[in-house]
Amino acid sequence: MKETTWLVRRMALSTVKNYKVMLLYLCLPIFGILLSSSIYGSSDQKPLTLGVVNLDNGQAASADLVAYMSELDQVEVVDIQADEAEDLLRNGDIDTALTLPDGFAVSLPTGEPANVSLASVKGSQVAPYIKSYVNAYIGNLASIGLASGGDQSKFDELYKSFVQANFELSVEKVEDRSLEHRKSSQTVGYLIMLMLFSAVNLSAMILKEKENRTLFRLFAAPITGRSYVGANVIVNVIVLLIQILVTLTVMTRLFHMESGIPIVQLYLLLGLFAIVAVGLSLTIVAFSTSSMAASGIQTMVIIPTSLLAGCLFPLATMPSFMQQIAQFLPQYWLLDTVSKLQQGETVSGVVLNLAILAAFALVLCLTAAYKFGRNKELHSFI
Repeated sequence: MKETTWLVRRMALSTVKNYKVMLLYLCLPIFGILLSSSIYGSSDQKPLTLGVVNLDNGQAASADLVAYMSELDQVEVVDIQADEAEDLLRNGDIDTALTLPDGFAVSLPTGEPANVSLASVKGSQVAPYIKSYVNAYIGNLASIGLASGGDQSKFDELYKSFVQANFELSVEKVEDRSLEHRKSSQTVGYLIMLMLFSAVNLSAMILKEKENRTLFRLFAAPITGRSYVGANVIVNVIVLLIQILVTLTVMTRLFHMESGIPIVQLYLLLGLFAIVAVGLSLTIVAFSTSSMAASGIQTMVIIPTSLLAGCLFPLATMPSFMQQIAQFLPQYWLLDTVSKLQQGETVSGVVLNLAILAAFALVLCLTAAYKFGRNKELHSFI
């Protein structure tokens, strides 16, 4: 125990002294937060601008239609002239232009309202949204006109009842947090990929100390291979836990991201994956003959698997066969757990996911232990 404590202290000091590496461990996850924020942008929505050309001035029905459109959420109505509508659309000053023809109100009692026109830039998704509301409102006016049978006085009476109808409607707005959840989930994806790289770099200290003969001198003292590898694992886990803590603190305090998961719960979940990362790093080191080989293997293993699991891009954008392959990767199960918890799933609902992550950690650690046990000679590194 005393030897392990001394080794942990020695490795920790060696890691901290290399301030450039420590900055990379702590700053790269923050870069991932910035990247995630830039990809998904801001959640603020700019209101749609509806330009109205009212050629039926002085008519109550036309004015009421314009007032109705101005009361819609996320729609800003501006009065424009017919000859400037095209230029305003082309310049992007308005999103769509609504034209009410002269005689629109007069045509309503017949049940066949005069055609209104709606113009927008080709390919715009705004026009169908505005069109649905205009058609619904004019459809009601047409129904009143048909009911009046062309009688103007009867139409005015029915229209007055329609306008003054007292409907009680309770509205409760629910804040859309889906964008924030996607940001935080993508940030977690970047973080777990960086955790894997950090874990392999820390475990590769074993190979580097073999190559520079430091390990040979250490084993001349009363230190066993188990205590040495155990100390490396402890330091590795501590560094990863600090990396997780710094990332989550910056994500929630500085960038005010809402992950949709209690911060302690998310920290413990990532802590479980830290054990998986250490297990994978030890396996890579156990099968490597040099630090250069370990660096090559980590690149060939971590980047493709992280890409397949959805760490770099949302998994939903990938083909179905790639989504099925992703289920064999630990990164997928972590991201799937985060997604389920964000959707309101309880911890009991993700027990299977947690068990699979624990199984990955166990299998990787046992594989590394077996390989280290078989490789008892050090002469190839000396």
